[in-house]
Amino acid sequence: MSEIINRVANSPIISLDLEDYYVEGPRIPFDLHPYLFQGMIVRERDFRQALKEMDWEGYKNALVYVYCSVDAIIPTWAYMLVVTYLSGVAKESVIGSADDLEKHLMTKSLLRIDPKDFEGKPVVVKGCGKLPVPLSAYGEIVQILKGSARSIMYGEPCSTVPLYKAPRAGV
Repeated sequence: MSEIINRVANSPIISLDLEDYYVEGPRIPFDLHPYLFQGMIVRERDFRQALKEMDWEGYKNALVYVYCSVDAIIPTWAYMLVVTYLSGVAKESVIGSADDLEKHLMTKSLLRIDPKDFEGKPVVVKGCGKLPVPLSAYGEIVQILKGSARSIMYGEPCSTVPLYKAPRAGV
């Protein structure tokens, strides 16, 4: 009887799990709606005063997205002013939706990857995890790795979909 050999475990394939780049922490929304005059407009003096008097400790080390839940015309500076208060309190803040926050966090995390670590190596980008990895992250990882990795695949090392193969040198 011949010995069973695990070829996947012995292969040079690097398995890259985007969940490893997921930023942990509480996600907290900051809705501008409660600060609008008659639920429709920003009155600068009142808005500034409300933000000045607010207890920002509830946002300490949180991941915050600043948005407005009602259909109102909000001047850009109003969003920016909220971010000035969150800066230094929140771990991270963005202007936009919860999805925008997730994309921002993942992009920032992926930009710490050194493509040289994958130079000439086959890479499998894992899919189907437990954490919410934005779809955009899969496109970003391809852009980061293409040009360094010998090949990029999607799936699991035992069952992959080939996506990219570097051209052979001298061809």
